[in-house]
Amino acid sequence: MIKKKLKNNQLEELQYIPIEGNEVMAVSDLGCAAALITADFNLLTLDRANPRKVKFIFRREAGVEKVANDFWSDCLKQKSRSFWDNIKNLKNRLYSDE
Repeated sequence: MIKKKLKNNQLEELQYIPIEGNEVMAVSDLGCAAALITADFNLLTLDRANPRKVKFIFRREAGVEKVANDFWSDCLKQKSRSFWDNIKNLKNRLYSDE
């Protein structure tokens, strides 16, 4: 575990998770990533290895693949305002210097 000092002098424990393998799920579609975030799955990081196509990296946990499949089969029910807000937030992260 790595500890990171926050602005309020508290320590946050960070855990290394490789971005390849069975522990994570990579999604390159903005809409699908927004749907996963709206369904309360945590975005771990953005993989910018390919400058033309960013991958959104999520922890592989129960239900994450079902939400992605439901998104692609057009049968996912979510709050539209939350979905749209998450798209805007992801775009901000894409175009920021993170």
